Amino acid sequence: MNYETIYQANKEEKLFGRYITLKHIEDLIFKYPYQVIGKSVLGKPIYKLEFGTGKTKIFMWSQMHGNESTTTKALFDFINFLHSNTTESNTILNNFTFCLLPMLNPDGAELYTRENANKVDLNRDAQNLSQPESVLLREVFNDFKPDFCYNLHDQRTIFGAGETGKPATVSFLAPAYNDEREINEVRSKAIEVIVAMNETLQQFIPNQVGRFDDSFNINCIGDTFQSMNVPTILFEAGHFQGDYDREFSRKFIFIALLSGIKYINENDIVLNKIQKYLHIPQNKVVFYDFVYKNVKINYDNLEKSINFAAQYKEVLSEGKILFEAYIVQIDDLEKHFGHIEFDAKNKLYHDNVKNIPIIGQKADFYLEKSIRFVNGLMI
Repeated sequence: MNYETIYQANKEEKLFGRYITLKHIEDLIFKYPYQVIGKSVLGKPIYKLEFGTGKTKIFMWSQMHGNESTTTKALFDFINFLHSNTTESNTILNNFTFCLLPMLNPDGAELYTRENANKVDLNRDAQNLSQPESVLLREVFNDFKPDFCYNLHDQRTIFGAGETGKPATVSFLAPAYNDEREINEVRSKAIEVIVAMNETLQQFIPNQVGRFDDSFNINCIGDTFQSMNVPTILFEAGHFQGDYDREFSRKFIFIALLSGIKYINENDIVLNKIQKYLHIPQNKVVFYDFVYKNVKINYDNLEKSINFAAQYKEVLSEGKILFEAYIVQIDDLEKHFGHIEFDAKNKLYHDNVKNIPIIGQKADFYLEKSIRFVNGLMI
C-alpha cells in the first residue's frame, strides 16, 4: 500500500493550520448522514458519523482538547479515504464499522483552549462525568460497544523521542488499566496495533515515534475505557521540523490510522508484541523551540558566555493562531535541544530592556547590535 499516494489523493484541502473550529468542519460533516448527539456547554452541536458495515467496531473521537486540531484534520482525510471507492477502502468498509466524533469540545475549539467552556479538562472527567461533553462521550461508548477506541490528541513541541535528539512527531500509548500498570489481554491488543503502526511510521519518520508515559489515572478517558475491557489507543500528533501548522504531522497520523486498521483487518491479534512496544522510546521533555548557544553578555561589568532558550506561546488573534516567542530558560540546557538552534559564537547580546536575557521577556534582541532577532528568528 502506497500510503503517501493515498494520503495525497484524500487530503481534505479545506482544513489547514492549527485553528480548526466547528464552522470549519460542519460543511464536511453535512456531506454524510450524521447525528447530533447533544450539545456543548455553550449549546454547540456535537456530531456523530458512522461508516461501514463490518463486525469490527472502532470508536474515534478528536478535539477533546479544543486546541488540539491536527488529528481532526487527519480524521477528515481518513473519512475521504473511506469514501474513495477503491478496493482498499471498500474492503475496510465491509469489514469495519466506524463511529466518529470529529469534535468533542467545540467550545474549547472556538476559544482555542484545552478545557471546555466550564474550564474543565474533559480528559480528567471520565469518572465524575460532570460535563455534558463527557456524558455524551460515555453514552456513545456504551451504545456503540466498540472493539477498539482511538483517543486522538496533539502534544506540545517540548517532547522528544527519548534522548535521540529527534522530536516525537507521533506518539502512542496503550493506557494502563490499573495502578500496577499490568498488561492483560485487552491492553495487549492495543499494544499490538501500536507496534504495527510504529513499524510503518519508521519508514517515514525514523526515530521520531515516541511512547507516552503510562502512569495510571482512572480519571482519564483512555485509562477508564481500557479498564472497561476495550482496547484503547492514545494518538498524539507532535512536531516535525518547521511544521508549526502540523501539516506533516497530520499526514503521519493519517498513515498511522490507515496502517493500524489494515493490520487489524489482515492479522490475528497474537498478543506477543510487548517487548517491541517497550522498545519505542518513551517521550521526554528535551526540546525548546529555540536554543541560543555561546551568547556573550555583560553582567555587572563582567563578560560571560551563556546559553538560553525560547518557547512559542500560541495566541488566538482575529481567527488566527500567532506564535509568540518568549525566553523561558537560561543555562541548564544540558541534554536539551532546540527545534531551531543558533550558535552566537560569543557575540554580545543586546536588547531594549536590560541587555541580558530575562525569563518571560519576548525573544526580540540583537547580537553585536547588528544581527537582529524578532520573535525568536534571525531576520
